[in-house]
Amino acid sequence: MSLTAIIISAALAQGAPAAIEAGMSDVAYAELSAGQSDAAVRKLEGEANTSDPALLINLGTAYARQGSTDKALAAFRAAIFSPDRYDLELSDGSWMDSREAARAALAKLQRTSAQAAR
Repeated sequence: MSLTAIIISAALAQGAPAAIEAGMSDVAYAELSAGQSDAAVRKLEGEANTSDPALLINLGTAYARQGSTDKALAAFRAAIFSPDRYDLELSDGSWMDSREAARAALAKLQRTSAQAAR
């Protein structure tokens, strides 16, 4: 699984406008899909629900794309330990438990960081 293949969000399976109207977080899927990491970080850092696993995973993904590895690791760890847990739709259409998705993203980033340090 590619680090960038992570999270649409269960909420966005209904469509972004419906999810936002229902009070669910906008997890910056459009920005990440368009390669706009800076815009994704701005949007996600401004969200109030910082325990939302989808938001945290996508924030970690955006940080990783910016090269902010420490911030990305922290976001993925926060998603793993979030009190919230639910199934997420990944960008490839598959579904995964939010903690498993966060663990996969964390492991991928750690492998990538270890290879770069060699």
